[in-house]
Amino acid sequence: MRGHPLFSPWLSLAPALTIVMVLLGASLLYAVAESMDFISVIGQDEISLNAYRETLNLNSEFWISLGFSLWISIASTFISSALALLLAVWLSERHGDADTLALNWNLAFPHLVWSVALLLFLSQSGLLARWAVALGLISTPADFPILVRDRFGIGIILSYISKEIPFLTLTILAVLRSQSIGYDVVAENLGAGRWQRLRYVTIPQVMPALLAGALLVFGFIFSSYEVPALLGVGYPRALPVLALRFFLDPDLRARSEGMVISLVITLIVSVVAVLSLKIEERE
Repeated sequence: MRGHPLFSPWLSLAPALTIVMVLLGASLLYAVAESMDFISVIGQDEISLNAYRETLNLNSEFWISLGFSLWISIASTFISSALALLLAVWLSERHGDADTLALNWNLAFPHLVWSVALLLFLSQSGLLARWAVALGLISTPADFPILVRDRFGIGIILSYISKEIPFLTLTILAVLRSQSIGYDVVAENLGAGRWQRLRYVTIPQVMPALLAGALLVFGFIFSSYEVPALLGVGYPRALPVLALRFFLDPDLRARSEGMVISLVITLIVSVVAVLSLKIEERE
């Protein structure tokens, strides 16, 4: 009976998948139409590629924003992955569930709330700057180093690192603690040192899960708006922030350029999601 077509999981998921695909398909068609200057709201019904030419022009702000978004996403993902790996290995040796309490506690906060907290602590008028003045470490709050709303995106990267390390750590821990055989102990008994065990035993075990999780983190950061909007500056700005600037432009024709940027973000994130799924299938 289980082999009957009526028991197919795809058939069970058909209603939900139909709704998702219809909504997603309609949104993509609408985005493509507006990116080609078809904006029915203002009676503009002639198809053209002017928005693509304007947006992808070598002198446009798009390329600066693309580089800035890639810098933030790659730096945050790489640093988070490296620190999460070290933290997960350390926690796996302790064999205690209480150690993960702080990680789960961090995940409970939305990114926007966490960013507001960092802004209150790390800005030049924030708590750390005032404490440093009170302790005599600096003379005025303005002497505090610029860690948020800086042109290099340091505050944005710090926000993402502090939020994504717990997620990636729990992902790696799930792999390490699910191993039925203590490969690390076997390698230690055979004379392997700590770094040899990390390189030849631990990393190969967790690499598929770490890569899949890191790609998901990269896709999320690359398409995220709220953190760069709150902790970033007016220039350079991340791609989602630039796209929203076009959407909020009083001239409705500017929406076409915003849609082009949104489609570029969708394409890059889709490619990253497919790569993540391929890696998970190989586990």
